[in-house]
Amino acid sequence: MQDVFRILRGKREGSTLALRMENLIRGRNPPQYQRSPCKEVRAALRKRPEEELQCLEMTTKRKIIGRLVPCRCFRGEEEIISVLDYSHCSLQQVPKEVFNFERTLEELYLDANQIEELPKQLFNCQALRKLSIPDNDLSNLPTTIASLVNLKELDISKNGVQEFPENIKCCKCLTIIEASVNPISKLPDGFTQLLNLTQLYLNDAFLEFLPANFGRLVKLRILELRENHLKTLPNI
Repeated sequence: MQDVFRILRGKREGSTLALRMENLIRGRNPPQYQRSPCKEVRAALRKRPEEELQCLEMTTKRKIIGRLVPCRCFRGEEEIISVLDYSHCSLQQVPKEVFNFERTLEELYLDANQIEELPKQLFNCQALRKLSIPDNDLSNLPTTIASLVNLKELDISKNGVQEFPENIKCCKCLTIIEASVNPISKLPDGFTQLLNLTQLYLNDAFLEFLPANFGRLVKLRILELRENHLKTLPNI
């Protein structure tokens, strides 16, 4: 209530607000004053009965509180963004805005840009389930990809990736990998620990052989290896 009394004693913004609330109570539009609105409010309040003054004070206070409610970010809430699509945007790097949603982001599309590397901060997006970045200028996959423990779909086709890091095995939720049209000459042994893998596309690469224990991928339903340098296949 002290804030309201200070307003009623002459604060310009508060007085205007009190005057507006008084006009609403009296059922009329705000008049156009020629002199100080603070004087008008004081003069009007002297004419009001005590009970109406209390009503005016309470109404004014509610209005002030409503104006001072902090925005969502200050109340600890965050905007829920689960899908971001930056395809065909002529990007040379992953937009920094992506990192604002690292707790909620589940799908990220960066198709057909000119991105040369994936920043470390991207791999803080541990809720990420699909990462699509085909037709870019990637030359490698960083080892930090192991942080994406919930990743299910990975598309790095049409890049310059030469190999998968050994710790790709940590992405145990992976079910689909599209890595066609990359100069990949071999798969690491850890690749065969992706036991949930159901689809693997490695067309138009430089594969010369597959790991000896490739047959461990018992859930694999689609395997495409067209246009490679394979001469033999392991027992599957």
